[in-house]
Amino acid sequence: MQIFKKPNYNFMQYKYLAFGISGILIIVGFLNITVGKGLNFGIDFAGGTLIRVMFKDEVSISELRNSLKKANLASSRIQEVGNSKREYIIRSMSLETEEEQKLEAHEITANKIIESLRGEKEKSSLVKGLKDLNSIDENGLAVLLETTFHDNAQKIAHDIISYRVNKEIIQGLDTLGQETGLPREVIEFLKQKTFLGYMTVLSRETVGPQVGHDLRRKATQAAVWALLGMLLYVGIRFKFSYGVAAILTLAHDVLITLGIFSFTPREMNLPVIAGFLTIVGYSLNDTIVIFDRVRDNLKILRKHDFEDILNKSINQTLSRTVITSLTTFLTVAALFIFGGKVINDFAFTMMIGVIIGTYSSIYQSCSLLFVWKKIFKPKRGMGK
Repeated sequence: MQIFKKPNYNFMQYKYLAFGISGILIIVGFLNITVGKGLNFGIDFAGGTLIRVMFKDEVSISELRNSLKKANLASSRIQEVGNSKREYIIRSMSLETEEEQKLEAHEITANKIIESLRGEKEKSSLVKGLKDLNSIDENGLAVLLETTFHDNAQKIAHDIISYRVNKEIIQGLDTLGQETGLPREVIEFLKQKTFLGYMTVLSRETVGPQVGHDLRRKATQAAVWALLGMLLYVGIRFKFSYGVAAILTLAHDVLITLGIFSFTPREMNLPVIAGFLTIVGYSLNDTIVIFDRVRDNLKILRKHDFEDILNKSINQTLSRTVITSLTTFLTVAALFIFGGKVINDFAFTMMIGVIIGTYSSIYQSCSLLFVWKKIFKPKRGMGK
């Protein structure tokens, strides 16, 4: 498939303009990371507790903040999910003292957050010995049901918890019975032994600060070793100058994507790091295709100027570059829109990376190779 029929665009003509644009983007991103807003590290790297909660009815952020203040958790960050005013992410940062930084302390903090969000009516029901059907786990519910429904307590508990996970919160026991087909005696039992809490915990994550520090260090090491390994590979397959140009192109892609990411409210977490490493591999693949064509053209077009050879190589692989980028972008765009919350940050990182990677393959990789050759010109000519 050829989108462009015999293209003959002078991409190399704009190499210094492209350097300027990329330089501005990298500098702006670097300044925002170092002296501006900075990166919003998730609990994977910063440590702390992250709880995702769903409420039966609409609740404002100010109401949640007031509840947390009463429990001395005013420093917790609250983020609304969507625009329903019912689902929120509450994050407690790493604690300050060494004693407080133990993982057990974070678990206690998580319990305090959940407790502070409960209403007085819910607390009163708990004191009476009733179980919160919107918070109890499957094993705990099975134990409760075994007192009356010994033979199939585990199955009933599984059906109820599965329904809650699917609906995110149980709104009413009668509705639960109608939609799950549970026997009437089970619903009556639940009305006597349980109550429906005002909220449910959708997810809960706790990471100690030492673990977060280790993950951040290992993520950095993974990126550095990946770049060095690619430098070695490209250097062996082509020439050292090609390897340098490829690594500078990859660093360019990562730095610009990281800078753009720093301007968003998204958290830097492990899926995002996976996205950056995927960008590195994707961009390298596209760059190698162009460099492979450059190497072939150096043998065929011996009398041509090196810059003309680079320009011709980019044009010859242009359709392949655009088609590959377009299909990849459509795939990650589908993940971004339909893939759900867990993979959303990864897909967003990849979308930005594919755009930047396509731009760098066309305007940066060969331009960097040209400048390197011009500065360190071999004795037998720039094409060698």
